[in-house]
Amino acid sequence: MIKIDNVKKRYSSEVEIGPLNIKIPKAGITSLIGPNGAGKSTTLLMIGRLLNMDEGYIRVANMDVTNSKSEDLAKILTILRQENHFVTRLTVRQLVGFGRFPYSKGRLTKEDEEIISKYIDFLGLTDLENRYLDELSGGQRQRAYVAMVLCQETEYVLLDEPLNNLDVARSVQMMEHLRYAADRFGRTILTVLHDINFAAKYSDRICAMKDGKIAAFGTVKEIMDSKILTDIFETKIEIINGPYGPIAVY
Repeated sequence: MIKIDNVKKRYSSEVEIGPLNIKIPKAGITSLIGPNGAGKSTTLLMIGRLLNMDEGYIRVANMDVTNSKSEDLAKILTILRQENHFVTRLTVRQLVGFGRFPYSKGRLTKEDEEIISKYIDFLGLTDLENRYLDELSGGQRQRAYVAMVLCQETEYVLLDEPLNNLDVARSVQMMEHLRYAADRFGRTILTVLHDINFAAKYSDRICAMKDGKIAAFGTVKEIMDSKILTDIFETKIEIINGPYGPIAVY
């Protein structure tokens, strides 16, 4: 479980995130949605300890995010942020191999190599594993980054906009991969998504944010409500029943 208790982040006297209070259950996919500036990425970065909070505490699998040792936290939680600035003269395999660092400390074992291959194959990167990152399209690089975080084999996976640089077809494939990882590998995936309908189709739960606060949290059926979404996005949103579940129509 991810437990967020009275967490606040202040950027200025006028801009503040929180207080945030939420318990995100173990397993499955929980998506953070909301308009730009709602606090989604800030919340994710605080959970992943890439951004300090000003008040409150966060626990992941009963580990205090603030006070836990980095090497211990890295074995239960991994995070992919939007901005990735890896040296481009890395191959896909070298990048994915970074996911094993909490265990290997840079000395890859045969088991590590097998795990690296497993996630390269899982994300459909086998034919690209010896290509350099600067030789890939944006979508291919994004898949490589996701393979890297999955390769860390943590129970909790945090993804900030994993569909960046992906077209519709690749976005569908990515979400299907994440759904499979949650179901087959038992991962707890928390992801920031801008597309409500991707969140609705692939998530178990949705956390909707607005103005730095949690506006609504629940199952897909509970959150895919015309009134709730219209209030959050401040534009008229209708919900219709599609062949695979509820669909938001603007």
